[in-house]
Amino acid sequence: MAQRSIFLLVLGAAMVMAGHSANAQTQIQIYGSWHCGNDFCTWSTVRDMTDFDAKNHWIIDRGDGSGLPSVNLVVLSFVQPLKLLNKTNDSQTVNGVPMGMNSAVVSYFTSHNIRVMLSIGGITYTSFWDQALSQNATLLGLNAAAVAKSLGVGIEIDYENSSSPNLTGLQAFINAYRSQLPYDGSGANPAARLTIDLAAGDRYLIGLRRQATANWLQTSTPVLDYANAMVPNKQPNTSGAESNWQEHVDGKPQYSPPIGPLAPAKFTGSVYIVTGQNPAPECTNFSASLENSTGSYVETVAPNGAGTTHGMLGYMFWAAECQGTRSVCTTPPNSCQGGVGVGARTYNIAFPMPPLRQN
Repeated sequence: MAQRSIFLLVLGAAMVMAGHSANAQTQIQIYGSWHCGNDFCTWSTVRDMTDFDAKNHWIIDRGDGSGLPSVNLVVLSFVQPLKLLNKTNDSQTVNGVPMGMNSAVVSYFTSHNIRVMLSIGGITYTSFWDQALSQNATLLGLNAAAVAKSLGVGIEIDYENSSSPNLTGLQAFINAYRSQLPYDGSGANPAARLTIDLAAGDRYLIGLRRQATANWLQTSTPVLDYANAMVPNKQPNTSGAESNWQEHVDGKPQYSPPIGPLAPAKFTGSVYIVTGQNPAPECTNFSASLENSTGSYVETVAPNGAGTTHGMLGYMFWAAECQGTRSVCTTPPNSCQGGVGVGARTYNIAFPMPPLRQN
């Protein structure tokens, strides 16, 4: 902590010498994790909450004696869009929502000042997004808003059609959601939080990225709260992560049509906390982690054509508990206090999440 404080003082002095304000360093506001449950992101069973706590206690208690959590946001992943449209009831789903995503799980986190959202989609459910948007995008948006109100959660759009996304349908989904839950810059109503996942940089989900930047993530007329720059296909190094995020800040003016720049205050950057059969440093060793090595970039990156304040909103981690059959779970003895938890203390993450910067 002392070394970091010295670093930040030196960084601030350097900014002043370079003609920038020392205030160009901005507090990280979002420090969250996607959560896949114990069954690889299907959430298909009701959890025993004693077992759930044993597997996930590191999230609500970083283990440093403070009693504070390791993250201030958990995104339960994933809701299947077509089932949500049809309000499906089956062996794994209740009214279109995986039965494991229930009020007990939501309360487990919110009772510790951790905001909760549900993610609709994911790469596995892309075709179901296409079908649902084509069949009745407006009803899908209304159903999503009803779930958000019922559980007291926000909604994340994870629509990964890179070649031919149904942007008209997605606009209708957003319109319907906002008809029930208008944009709330204060963040006071958790259900009004509506976000979108974009690619790590600007070379995937191009059509979605162009539409979101131009129409939904403007600081002057915001529609969505913010975007998450997702993880790439493998864990990048420090320069690779920063290069991806810089693409969002800069946009792609050379594309035809171009992609505009995105305000740093309108997106988070994402890193893996599990990369295989061993927990990543991002999970267990903050000093060797990307959330450490990229921290000064995330806190100070300057806008380049959109927005006025320096610094991204923060970090998202992929993913808590058991994300896949080829990956270790973030459960004891591989829980993430030593990486994610230490980062929360280092960056003085606020609980509950404060109102987000708007510019």
